[in-house]
Amino acid sequence: MKHLNKLIVAACMAVGLNAQAQDENNPWAVSFGVNAVDTRTSTADDFGDRFSQFFDAKDHWNILPSVSYLNVSRYVGSNLSVGLTGSVNRIDKLVEKDANGNRIVTNPGDLSYFGLDAAVKYSFMKPLNSKWFDPALYVGGGYLWWGDENTGTFNFGAQFNFWITENVAFSLQSGYKKSFADRVEVPSHFQHMAGLTFKFGGKDTDKDGIYDKDDMCPNEPGLKQFQGCPDSDGDGIPDKDDQCPNEAGTAEFQGCPDSDGDGIADRNDACPDVAGPKELNGCPDGDGDGIADKDDKCPTQAGPKENGGCPWPDSDGDGVLDKDDMCPDVKGTAANRGCPEVTEEVMKQLNDYARTILFNSGKSTFKDETMPVLENMKNILKEYPHAKFSIEGHTDSDGSNALNQTLSENRAAAVKTYLIEHGIDAGRLRSVGFGETQPIASNKTAAGKAQNRRVEVKLIKE
Repeated sequence: MKHLNKLIVAACMAVGLNAQAQDENNPWAVSFGVNAVDTRTSTADDFGDRFSQFFDAKDHWNILPSVSYLNVSRYVGSNLSVGLTGSVNRIDKLVEKDANGNRIVTNPGDLSYFGLDAAVKYSFMKPLNSKWFDPALYVGGGYLWWGDENTGTFNFGAQFNFWITENVAFSLQSGYKKSFADRVEVPSHFQHMAGLTFKFGGKDTDKDGIYDKDDMCPNEPGLKQFQGCPDSDGDGIPDKDDQCPNEAGTAEFQGCPDSDGDGIADRNDACPDVAGPKELNGCPDGDGDGIADKDDKCPTQAGPKENGGCPWPDSDGDGVLDKDDMCPDVKGTAANRGCPEVTEEVMKQLNDYARTILFNSGKSTFKDETMPVLENMKNILKEYPHAKFSIEGHTDSDGSNALNQTLSENRAAAVKTYLIEHGIDAGRLRSVGFGETQPIASNKTAAGKAQNRRVEVKLIKE
């Protein structure tokens, strides 16, 4: 019995080492019961003789009147399981042949018997589509301690489980153990077993009576008809497929309601309590301009979406709608996108001012009396907020060409900088210098030179 205890401990350790590998309903099974050892096969003259008087237990079966085997097995898939069996017995009936070749049963001296066997078993329960009858075939090997002898064995046989409940079965097993030792030392023999089998290991995390393997929602208690998933709102659609799990709805809308009956589920309906067309997400359009009333700034007047559903205004009354009017507060012309056009008179006035700009001698800084002139130019430019202008600087011929070129550029840039600093958009202005290359009068007289030292403004046409 001491050896049997060791086998039971070893089997329990095997269960513990694999307890996390559960992927089928009740993958583990433990069997225990009684076993019988029959040595009659060692004296058989042919294969058929091995099975004669197979169930003649009284004459040649060795049985202990107590639990004498323990099996632990693990289902691995495809109707296959692997198992480990420990068994113990006492050999007091040994079948031998006498000098005349007749079978006789002797007592070898109550030999101890300990077996440790591993096997792979194939169950026919699923292929037979049975609910309770579970026949199986197995093959494997083991090691046997027979009195003072020991040897390895090759094993094969059949097992029959009769499932009384889902987890408990009455089990019968009969198998042949082919000994690798000498026949006299450790004979080949049959071993029969009868006992109970208990399946366990099925995991039901949410305790809803459905194993995790078959439970589509293993962490939430649910209903069998929904494979273990809940239906919180009771609309017949499981929460996992219900887009509105807490509101009863219809299958048409994946479990969501349609309160206003406009054919749009509330979750997709921007106006769930008022019927409206699908193209406006379920909201009404009172003025028929294609803009939902909730987004329409003028719900009783049709207008474009770009203006919030209101008609476009023409604030300055120049015939150019504000949306197209670059100068919506100043009357202009359609040709100039609603802005007033820069006339020749305006350009003449600008240049009259520009020619009176005075710089300090040889510099690009302004004389004080020029400031009113620059202010007047700025005010004119502001009247034409989208017109672009070129500021051009010129000099007389005094000094070198290089110096005159630089001075003209700097003076034109100074005018541009002043206008920008006083509110004119930089993108509307550019400056350029021409030095002494474009005189408008003779540089031989003081009056001519004075005319040549000038700033001009030109309209940039695009």
